[in-house]
Amino acid sequence: MARVARKTATMDPGSDAPAGLAPGLERLPAGPTLFVGRRSELAALRAAAARPASGRCPVLVLAGRPGSGRTALAVRFARTTAADYPDGVLFARLSAPDGSRVPPARAARLLLEQLDPEAAVPLPGAAEDGRDEPGCVALRAALAGRRVLLVLDDVRDAGQLWPLLADEPGCLVLATTAGPLTGIEDIDPVILGGLDRPASGELLADLVGGTRISCDPVGGADLAEACASRPAALRLMAGWLRASPKSAVTEAVRELHRAVAEESAPPVKGDTAAAEPAVESAPAKPVKPVTPVKDGKAVKAGKPGKPGKPGKPVGAEKPVNAEQPQKGQEKGETAEKGGKGDKEGKGTGAAGAAGWVKPAPEPAEPVPVPDTDPLIGAFTLLYRTLPPARARMLRALTLAPAQTADPRTASALVGCPVPEAAETLAALAERELLGEEAPAEDGTPRYRVPGRLYPRLVRLREREDRPTETELARARLLERLVRLTDTARALLDPASGPAPEPLPAALRLHSAAHARQWLLGERELLLGAVADAIGQGDLDGSAGRLVTALLRALPLTGAAAPADLYRLHELVLTVAERNGRPRRASAALLNLGDLQVAAGRWEQAAGHYRAALEHARAVGDEPLCARALEGAAGCHRALGDAVRAADWYGRALGLRQSLGDRAAEARLLARVAEAHTAQRRFEEADREYRAALAVLRRLGDERGREAVGAALADLRERVDGGW
Repeated sequence: MARVARKTATMDPGSDAPAGLAPGLERLPAGPTLFVGRRSELAALRAAAARPASGRCPVLVLAGRPGSGRTALAVRFARTTAADYPDGVLFARLSAPDGSRVPPARAARLLLEQLDPEAAVPLPGAAEDGRDEPGCVALRAALAGRRVLLVLDDVRDAGQLWPLLADEPGCLVLATTAGPLTGIEDIDPVILGGLDRPASGELLADLVGGTRISCDPVGGADLAEACASRPAALRLMAGWLRASPKSAVTEAVRELHRAVAEESAPPVKGDTAAAEPAVESAPAKPVKPVTPVKDGKAVKAGKPGKPGKPGKPVGAEKPVNAEQPQKGQEKGETAEKGGKGDKEGKGTGAAGAAGWVKPAPEPAEPVPVPDTDPLIGAFTLLYRTLPPARARMLRALTLAPAQTADPRTASALVGCPVPEAAETLAALAERELLGEEAPAEDGTPRYRVPGRLYPRLVRLREREDRPTETELARARLLERLVRLTDTARALLDPASGPAPEPLPAALRLHSAAHARQWLLGERELLLGAVADAIGQGDLDGSAGRLVTALLRALPLTGAAAPADLYRLHELVLTVAERNGRPRRASAALLNLGDLQVAAGRWEQAAGHYRAALEHARAVGDEPLCARALEGAAGCHRALGDAVRAADWYGRALGLRQSLGDRAAEARLLARVAEAHTAQRRFEEADREYRAALAVLRRLGDERGREAVGAALADLRERVDGGW
């Protein structure tokens, strides 16, 4: 079913920027095709962006409740100002729909890959938060001297934002949030409330179509008021009206009030479904609006030390305070007291670069959507109109990695053909129940479960679907991803092993170029699928096969970041330790150590090798023990600790000799000789070099003999010269 009136309606004529002005616009979410209102908010953002900046990059913040349209407005602003940032537009979400917080290190790596696909993304540090994390340091260095717009969606707390801020005033950060970002001072948010009355009416009229709204303007105004004029609730109710063509607008208002009352009613005794704990049940405190807008211009806050003049906030609502009271605001006090709440007249939104303070490390809790919210009532009404197959698909999409799905993923989750899944996804998006994401590089459409609806859909899934059905859906998805990954590996390197059985035509990867494009485009979702499965711990077999497939396929793309391989080996280690498989855990730790060595992080690598040695000793695996000892010795050698290097090399040598591994014995003899030389123990070094030559002679390794002979000759020459 085609959406009614899929046109762009805006009160800001000419605001759409032509495509191609800046790289990266294709990464932004598609957003709603129909965009109305928000003219004053856009003007406030543009005015803040135009202010001179020095020091760190300026930050703009859009704050509003879930469903207020903050992401859509951020995307609109990015598209209209892209021409001012010729080095590109970067986009990252800092919260998943399930409310989980994305560490700044992971966000930094995603942004760095967008900025420069050929950049060497560093391995994660010990802690994923903080400005000293390697990925964050690399991102800030890469932004130096560039003009880039960074759109950071759904920021939970200032601790996520702080490590990403570069010392580059030519860049701009636009962050959306549901709560305050306490800890970064001198920043005033643009507060999003509901749409104004004309924009609400225009949105309803264009989405519902026909004359149902224009012939009943009072009913349309009542419906907008019942929805608190919030775009998401208005869109859902428009979908309900389209699904109920015989219902009057006034009936929609009555049904919405009834649905909200039902959702917020106390549980009935004996009703097990109603007795379930409500998700997002208590509304949080509002935040003081510190950047009112008047006549399209932001009103400047008061000077430091004096409260700003109270003004009317943008829209009728205030964002939810998910963290704690603002500075100068007592516990339990709201912002209704005008300028008294913030003694400095400073908040947490758009601003310049002076007065930055490192934020508190404690992350904020996810911002709830209370049961009394009209958004929940509108969703409940619309959900009841869905056919069973579409409702099941919508619930199943909460199991998709990052709650993002294309037709391939959706078909695996519900076990239907791909064309049917594509049609269902499009129908759900048409009813405003899914958000349209930027399509994949091969043009495949992608959709995302909105975070504001995710908790409610999870409750519905747990209530209406049997646990065995949920587990089967997750298993089908993992097996589908394994087959696709193996197919990509076979296309990229036909000699790497037999290809799996051909997939249905709608699922096939048609060429090596298509396989590489799919692997790189879906890399984060593939890694997320593995992490989700291993985190739940009930599908370790399927998850392990997907890890193996990815470890074989990703390096064939030529762009596999060591950070991705590091994450995969960490997941292997998690499964091995959980299932009591020390040999596999030791192998994973050795691989992690090798990746740290390649990055030049010797101390971290030595820690991995020592842990691998403990696991290998637990099962008496001497080859693994020798490998771990040799790795640790190499780290001590690189760190300049020749004494420990000689000790660890010597222990590895003893194991290799007992195993009869002559090639390794010769190599280790030479390493021990090098360590003795560094300690000025020349006689011992001479002896070990000669022993290595003897082993190489027996092996017939002429090339090795030449290298060791040259090292021995150099040693004797230095000794004779009084070195």
